[in-house]
Amino acid sequence: MNQVGAVGLIAALVFAVYGMITGAAAGKLRSPRMLKSAQRAVLGFFAMTTLAVVSLEYLVLTNNFHSAYVAEYSSRALPVLYKIPVLWAGQQGSLLFWTWLLSIYVAAAVLLNRKKNRQLMPYIIAISMGVGTFFSMVTFSVANPFNELNLASASGVTPYAPPDGNGLNPALQFHSMVAHPPMLYLGYVGMAIPFAFAMSALMTRQLGDNWIRVTRRWVMVPWMFLGIGIVLGGQWAYHVLGWGGYWAWDPVENASLLPWLAGTAFLHSVMIQEKRGMLKVWNMVLVILTFFLSIFGTFLTRSGIISSVHAFAKSDIGPWFSVFLAIIAAFSLTVLFLRLDFLKSENRLDSIASRESGFLFNNWILLAAVLAVLWGTIFPVISKAIENVTVTVGPPFFNKVMIPIGLLLLFLTGAGPMLAWRKTSFQSIKRNFTFPLIFAAVVGGVIFYAGVHRLYTWMSLFLCAFVAASIVAEFYKGARTRMKSSKENFFAALYNLTMRNTRRYGGYVVHFGIVLLFVGFAGQAFRYETQGLMGPGDLLRAKNYLFRCEGISTGQKANYQYETVDLSVTKDGHALTVMHPERRFYMAEQQPISHIALRSNLAQDLYVVTEGTDPNSGKAIIHVIINPLVQWVWIGGMVILLGTILALIPSSIERQMGKLHKDQEEAVAAHHVG
Repeated sequence: MNQVGAVGLIAALVFAVYGMITGAAAGKLRSPRMLKSAQRAVLGFFAMTTLAVVSLEYLVLTNNFHSAYVAEYSSRALPVLYKIPVLWAGQQGSLLFWTWLLSIYVAAAVLLNRKKNRQLMPYIIAISMGVGTFFSMVTFSVANPFNELNLASASGVTPYAPPDGNGLNPALQFHSMVAHPPMLYLGYVGMAIPFAFAMSALMTRQLGDNWIRVTRRWVMVPWMFLGIGIVLGGQWAYHVLGWGGYWAWDPVENASLLPWLAGTAFLHSVMIQEKRGMLKVWNMVLVILTFFLSIFGTFLTRSGIISSVHAFAKSDIGPWFSVFLAIIAAFSLTVLFLRLDFLKSENRLDSIASRESGFLFNNWILLAAVLAVLWGTIFPVISKAIENVTVTVGPPFFNKVMIPIGLLLLFLTGAGPMLAWRKTSFQSIKRNFTFPLIFAAVVGGVIFYAGVHRLYTWMSLFLCAFVAASIVAEFYKGARTRMKSSKENFFAALYNLTMRNTRRYGGYVVHFGIVLLFVGFAGQAFRYETQGLMGPGDLLRAKNYLFRCEGISTGQKANYQYETVDLSVTKDGHALTVMHPERRFYMAEQQPISHIALRSNLAQDLYVVTEGTDPNSGKAIIHVIINPLVQWVWIGGMVILLGTILALIPSSIERQMGKLHKDQEEAVAAHHVG
């Protein structure tokens, strides 16, 4: 299967190069025949990358340790569930996976646009296949996952297969890691399609409303996947790394956040272009920036220029990505510069008190967040290059800069949608803002009385109440208005209102998810932790919790040895539960890892981890963390996902217009036949 996979890689590269050239030629010559050939090349690219992926997974599942990649990242004792993520566990396999996902996206774009966007499609294929050419070339020449192990001797080179492999990194043997990397990759890779649409629109001068509507949906899908991946990564960090947190401003975490922030800015500013014909150049820049940051994030993860628990080892792949980033920047900015005359705004900003102004402020703040995160992430590289000293920028810097930015964004999340297009009257502002502000003031007074006196924490919860009230008010006012006009009951009116404009109300649901995230973030201000040595009968107090060690047991499973500490927990003198933090030692990987014990509810998490054994006393080192409101982070992520799905569903108006357009096309076709 190594040979089959290698053939698949070569064939995929050939199809990618052919599709890139043929697509460009089809656009230049306006040849339907060449376009069809380019479309077939896309499907061939998909088929060959799929063949390569299936071949590599077959090698993993059959424990073929003659494959260097399988020997490095898998083992016989590795459970089948974790043999699937072996595909993206290493540099070579993950690049193949990246290429395969790109082939799926491009094939989907071709199939969904068989009968539309015909002027754009040749260049969309050419640009997408250009990206495919780069990743196919890198995978085949620099990071080939189908290399074999051989032994050199006096008699020649003979094939070699070790009895077992090194195994998967124990930190990756967690259920969310089966989904976390694919979600991030679906986010990173998917941004290539809106980039291709934007460049094609510029190259063909097809810069009307159509390209922006299509591109918005193609941005929203990878933006959703990227968000899911970020939340799943937070869950992995929280459950596996044993430090009791879910976000550490790690460089690779930041790399995933950058395109998500840029994509968020685009999804907001594009509404101004659709409604008022403004910010056309800005929206193009945001599409380019989002794709550039997606590739930049991939570069950070793989080049070895930064140190991270998430990053791959240093390799020769960095220069390839540096050149590719330079090509993206030069190509996209050149095309944009040549088409500036076609991107003039149709209107101007009429008032500061307008929805356009709110979205514009939102974009500025999101761009400030991108620049702050980018600067803090690459500063160690810059300091190393200038002074030959690596200066690491840690959480204190990011928290100091990003908390005020986050609070401003949270405020605009609630205030922006309550402003009218063009200009908002004072009476409208008074009417729309009164209830949310009163509700937020009441909540602010209650939480201050309850003991929340830290400024940023209080402001966060105050603004969460303000935004939540504004969202509820928007749903309520819309449903009440519909009830009067349609004679529906409240719930029917609410449902039909939402389905009539899924994009708008799906956005409100996403905003509500953001509110829940900030509620969870605010809980970190009340985090409490303590640590102690515990043997049978020992006690450890953490606030109003008392832990008693009932015993320590050891044993062995198929691929690891374990030591489990049994802790009975009482709260305010009442028996609560028994927790079992565990320390595991993975034999194939020769690596220890802690397996936390967790008791969660909506108010707080009781988080217990054993950090090994004290060499002097032989007792277990127990670390207890009380984490308030963490569950709201995961709930908020789920609500954001649901809101995005709702926004992607075609509204009843869009379906009616689509049916009308189809009927018109059928009528025209029937007329021609007649």
